[in-house]
Amino acid sequence: MSHEIIEFNGTRYAEIIWASARVEKTRFFSPAESSFQFGLLAHEAGYQELPHFHQEFERTVRDLQQMFVVQRGVVGVQLFDDEGALIREVILNPGDAIVLIQGAHAIRVIEDMQCISVKQGPFMGDAFDKVAVEVKQ
Repeated sequence: MSHEIIEFNGTRYAEIIWASARVEKTRFFSPAESSFQFGLLAHEAGYQELPHFHQEFERTVRDLQQMFVVQRGVVGVQLFDDEGALIREVILNPGDAIVLIQGAHAIRVIEDMQCISVKQGPFMGDAFDKVAVEVKQ
């Protein structure tokens, strides 16, 4: 499996691109209307993209999605529903990538890790941006 969508009760909580993923041509896995696009770029040797920029227009983003790619180590990503119940834990290894879309999440470092992390800004600081969730047993 190269790509996985994690859904619970009809809600998409996360998308994963496993390090083993291979595509013949560029493919995005996120729905076109998603505020965060997640996919793989793929081209044959010799491909040359023309210089370009992305047209500016005002966007309204109400959700904050976060994506990270494991560079080294092993990390468990725990996904929780809106009531704090654990849906699933996903174990990621170097090269694996995940986008966190809905619900609460936590990480559990299994082996010393380093990840590239990307999320929409601006960042207003932990006190504003992070909301603690009481986990149900």
